[in-house]
Amino acid sequence: MILIKIGGGSLINIEGVAEDIASLKDKCIVVHGANAARDKLALDLDKPKKVITSVSGYSSVFSDENAIDIIMMSYAGIKNKRIVEQLQLKGVNALGLSGMDGRVIQGCRNKGIRIKENGKVMIARDFSGKPKAVNKGLLQLLVDNGYVPVLCIPIIDENSFAINSENDDIINVLQQEFKAEKIIQLIEAPGFLGNKEDEGSLVKNISKEELEGIEAKVEGRMKRKILALRKLFENGAAEVIMSDGRSEHPVKDALEGKGTIIH
Repeated sequence: MILIKIGGGSLINIEGVAEDIASLKDKCIVVHGANAARDKLALDLDKPKKVITSVSGYSSVFSDENAIDIIMMSYAGIKNKRIVEQLQLKGVNALGLSGMDGRVIQGCRNKGIRIKENGKVMIARDFSGKPKAVNKGLLQLLVDNGYVPVLCIPIIDENSFAINSENDDIINVLQQEFKAEKIIQLIEAPGFLGNKEDEGSLVKNISKEELEGIEAKVEGRMKRKILALRKLFENGAAEVIMSDGRSEHPVKDALEGKGTIIH
């Protein structure tokens, strides 16, 4: 089993990803983002996203009802179906699902996020939360019968509401159940960069022991991503490959060791 996380940037080569998945001999599950599509749609609708930062320094999108509607349109609608379309064009029998469909990704809504605003600590409550479980029976049925599940937010909470969540956390709960041999993360960069402004500063290898030190140095969303990587190894991951989703053959390149290998 291979878990493939496709970043949500506009430059990711979805056609190349689909072509590579078509050539895989391993079963796989795809989880994708759509932040570029979401941000564009939000601006088109004059409902721009709001980013909040917790007092501990982790950034996330504030998810009110308008934000959830936009997520449904951009993630579960446009992006999910375009990825499914490309996979079908390459002969892959893909099936697109949001986390709500079949309760395939079940979560728990946040009780509140402690944020600092205008010098005061406040509690922000929205429709966001952490994934806690997956419908393994449904996903196993699909992959055993030749389908490639293509998953995205929103997920479903304990009261059956749609909630936003982080794809890195979704990959974690999938890893807990499926114990994937490899986890591929496709991003708009050659891999993990020592200097985020310099694509020539690629770090080729990172040990899991180094992740805590890296997390302490980075900020914003990258801080959350490094924390999620640490949790992946706590859940038994053997190898995570962070590679360039913009290349001609993103998945093939990752499997050949291009990018950053975390082990």
